[in-house]
Amino acid sequence: MKIILYCQHVLGVGHFFRSLEICRALKGHEVILVSGGTPVDTPLPDHVREVRLPELMMDPDFKNLYAGDNDRSMDRIKKERREKLFHLFEQEAPDLFLVELYPFGRKAFRFEIDPVLQAIRNKDLPESFVVCSLRDILVEKKDPVLYEERVIHTLNRYFDALMVHADPSLIRLDETFSRTADISIPIVYTGFVTRKPRAGSGERLRRRLGVKKNEVMVVASAGGGTVGKPLLEAVMEAFRFMRTEKPIHLFVFSGPLMSRENFERLQALSGQGVRVNRFTAVFPSYLAAADLSVSMAGYNTCMNILAAGVPSLVWAFPQNREQRLRADRIARMGALHVLEDRDLQASRLGEIMDGALSAKNRTPAPIDLDGAVHTAGWLETWIGNRRRVS
Repeated sequence: MKIILYCQHVLGVGHFFRSLEICRALKGHEVILVSGGTPVDTPLPDHVREVRLPELMMDPDFKNLYAGDNDRSMDRIKKERREKLFHLFEQEAPDLFLVELYPFGRKAFRFEIDPVLQAIRNKDLPESFVVCSLRDILVEKKDPVLYEERVIHTLNRYFDALMVHADPSLIRLDETFSRTADISIPIVYTGFVTRKPRAGSGERLRRRLGVKKNEVMVVASAGGGTVGKPLLEAVMEAFRFMRTEKPIHLFVFSGPLMSRENFERLQALSGQGVRVNRFTAVFPSYLAAADLSVSMAGYNTCMNILAAGVPSLVWAFPQNREQRLRADRIARMGALHVLEDRDLQASRLGEIMDGALSAKNRTPAPIDLDGAVHTAGWLETWIGNRRRVS
């Protein structure tokens, strides 16, 4: 089966890595990952190839798009993207078009998605199944009635199925989308999508990093890094106030999208026992190796935390409800602790980190984390059945 998976990340990199994990699970198929945000330097599985559209990103207020190439106008970049995406479908004739988030989000990119959807339905492009790949929680909208009407219209007209990458025991789609009953296509909960650390990877990594068994390892991270500077600065300052008698190692990951200026600011704050890097391809292993994680509360990081079973403190991005809602639900299960803004004061955060390290129990959350495998399995079965019926 040939699959085109469209994923446009605009602020962080969580959407990209969640889509990449689904691509990994679709082994045995030919997968074309279409991306159009800031390039992410990470290895791809052999069965996956990436097709990059000219770069477009969005400011932290989610108001304005900006281009990676300032020498061309926005209109020209949009035209190039639209034509490249459409021609890709003409050339590849995929069996499945898997669309990440749209039409629940990415309205600013309908200029390139809608022409493909319309052409598939009008048979101007080769026949293809069309499926929406959606995360657990939707952000609030200024005009929810108009927004939900537009989503329902597009979803029911152009899509064949909706896959929600969540465990309904934690969060259901109808909690952030009121018109779920009006969706006429199949809705499938896959479980959460995450990459799990390999058995023993934490111990192997500690040995490679030179962290002894009687020493403490803390990992601080900020997802993509666009909005994580306040948290990481707070952690690095709080590190000086920690009272544990054991030697402590702090590993800080800024995220690949943090500005050079902010990254250099973090490097200037580092000292003995502190290492600052932008990114690691083995982040799940770092969490498995750690005695404590302090991070943002994005989808990918929260699921990485749960998969590793590491004691965790999370601070939610305040721009919308998404991260806080997810973090609060997981916190009720005892699997992490949510930091408030006031907790980012250095001495206070140092005490909280000390307290988290002294709590020995790691509470596993009863949440389905096999979403990527379930996604691949359901798509294979569903498409196979549809073909047999037709």
